[in-house]
Amino acid sequence: MHIPSHFMSDTLVIIPTYNEKENIEAIIKAVFKQKKEFHILVVDDNSPDGTANIVDRLMTQYPKNLFIEKRKEKNGLGAAYIHGFEWAINKQYDYIIEMDADFSHNPSDLVRLYNACKKEGADVSIGSRYSQGINVVNWPMKRVLLSFFASKYVRFITGIPIHDTTAGFVCYKRKVLETIKLDSIRFVGYAFQVEMKFKAWKHKFNIKEVSVIFTERTLGKSKMSKGIIFEALFGVIKMRLKGVR
Repeated sequence: MHIPSHFMSDTLVIIPTYNEKENIEAIIKAVFKQKKEFHILVVDDNSPDGTANIVDRLMTQYPKNLFIEKRKEKNGLGAAYIHGFEWAINKQYDYIIEMDADFSHNPSDLVRLYNACKKEGADVSIGSRYSQGINVVNWPMKRVLLSFFASKYVRFITGIPIHDTTAGFVCYKRKVLETIKLDSIRFVGYAFQVEMKFKAWKHKFNIKEVSVIFTERTLGKSKMSKGIIFEALFGVIKMRLKGVR
């Protein structure tokens, strides 16, 4: 029988951080309060506000299930996640979940994403804002429409049968991350989320959407920028052309 090196939990929640000192302790404790045991890896991009110091302090409280990887510079969400994915594969976790630090993803939905993969046969489960109408709280209408139509646009361009292609609340079975060549992932912002789902779909993995409510952060600053949005819009066309060849 194979006992993974981390024994205790089969699931790692990866939380990338940059200046999240207002949220990080609360989100870690909320994840650890769930009915299922999760491990957490914080991937911190050298936050000047001391986010990593808070995690270091909490690691004395949770020495077996809280970990941190500190990166030298801020070079994109995608790079942070790939760093975390490689760490998780190395440690042999069976399920790897992406999650934001700012409570826009509700920790109580973690078990639902896990169960979709563990019990319901999904290889990838997506915490979806748009699989049943529009489930977004506290966003300005302009941003809701931008996000909603961005997902529709991605679906139209790529043919991928997913309502929420830009979602950042996702559970992957390890074999999916082992199959997708992580070093070939090109995008760093929100387009990274699209590219990961596109590649999983191209590899014929079973993708399931789990309807969740997304709540805008109340503390700290959003990392959304125009550059990230443009990368997503134009990146998708590039991806589609490559995918056809």
